[in-house]
Amino acid sequence: MRDITSPRWLYAKGVLFVLCGVLASVLLLVESPTFQTAGLLGIAVWSFCRAYYFAFYVIEHYVDPGYKFAGLTDFVRYTRHRRKSTEPAPGPPS
Repeated sequence: MRDITSPRWLYAKGVLFVLCGVLASVLLLVESPTFQTAGLLGIAVWSFCRAYYFAFYVIEHYVDPGYKFAGLTDFVRYTRHRRKSTEPAPGPPS
């Protein structure tokens, strides 16, 4: 499958993501209409947005400018590879 390159379709995809998020949030709040549910939902959305920002923008611009991620799977592979390459070699027993 080819990547979407048309700006029109990219905007449509973005709008669909927003609509899905709004629909899911409304359904959760209808199911449990409390301030606690609304607050926790807001914190969860905010936290995932910040984690996504960290995984892409912060890593690419501040930690390793030479690496470009294509998705969250690439980010997980990158962190595993980076962890293995930065582990110290086992030294002689003390």
